[in-house]
Amino acid sequence: MEKKIIAVVGATGLQGKGVVDALVKEGSFTVRAVTRNPKTYQGKAHEVAQGDLTDLASMTNAFRGAHGVFVVTNFWEGADELAQGTLAVEAAQNTQVQHFIWSTLPNVERISNGQFTVPQFTGKAAVDEVVKKAGFAQYTFVQPPFYFQNFYGHTAPQQQQDGSIGWTLPIDPTKQVLHMADIHDLGKVVAGAFLHPEKVGSGAYLSLATEVNSFQDVVGAFKANGKEYTFYQVPAEVFADFFEGAEAVAQLLGYIETYTYMGPGSEAQVQLANEIATEPFTPLREWIKASA
Repeated sequence: MEKKIIAVVGATGLQGKGVVDALVKEGSFTVRAVTRNPKTYQGKAHEVAQGDLTDLASMTNAFRGAHGVFVVTNFWEGADELAQGTLAVEAAQNTQVQHFIWSTLPNVERISNGQFTVPQFTGKAAVDEVVKKAGFAQYTFVQPPFYFQNFYGHTAPQQQQDGSIGWTLPIDPTKQVLHMADIHDLGKVVAGAFLHPEKVGSGAYLSLATEVNSFQDVVGAFKANGKEYTFYQVPAEVFADFFEGAEAVAQLLGYIETYTYMGPGSEAQVQLANEIATEPFTPLREWIKASA
């Protein structure tokens, strides 16, 4: 029997690469990488197709013959996430895709009754209703966490005023509110969802979280690996003047401290992601040890 095709949008990004790798390793599907520049693709997918989330014809062509698709959009590239998500849904409808998996995040404005504004979360959540109404035989929502990889990216420890290395942020360092994981582990959840649509294909939400940490826990995990970092809490209104874009960070951390990263009542979604995953997840301390 020919293996069913899974098309993975954003196959060169952190989420998409993890999805491709997990599906290829699991072995039940033919994996098609969908990327804007197929000539430069160097990943493990069995085949590659050109697709641009601003061009319906290219996405329809990229999804042709696919049983399932995984779709993620990138706020940080300036994406209109509602427009791109809606276009991906239309392309999947055009090609009779059976199982649509959308990478989403909590609707911060709704959860907080407008107290916090986090467009990189809520913009993805706005697409959820489009997916629900699209008429797919199966559809699933996955929610990526705070990536461990952020500690080598935009949340990397910095030199502090006292000369130490660490973080100065507007969040209580004792509160265990940060749902965290190695972002490559999202692929294990997505692969499990494609394998078990009978369990999660009716609109289930799968929230990836290997751990729910405080910043004290993070400092401790680095210390266990020989890295001495400090943490200083600062009021949000003070932090908001630190640099351009600091207000947006303060909004995000204010939401997380108040409602947790995944939002209230997310425990069942985290548990379901754990149950459906094709392999165990990597803990933070192990990830630091392997990545240092």
